Amino acid sequence: MIDLLGFTTLALATVFALAAGTALQWLLLKDTCVFMKPATAQRVPRPAGVRLAGGTADLLRAYVSHR
Repeated sequence: MIDLLGFTTLALATVFALAAGTALQWLLLKDTCVFMKPATAQRVPRPAGVRLAGGTADLLRAYVSHR
């Protein structure tokens, strides 16, 4: 009887630890996604006077014409 009580206590403690660990991992994953959002949420537009460099524009034209 004492052995059964010890086994039951160990099983319940294990299930509780599993639930607590899963909840903690879920919260950390959720917080990670929330903290990553500001890095991609706002894109800074280029000022109107900014143009592509000459070599970059030529390379872009060459790549597009071969597709």
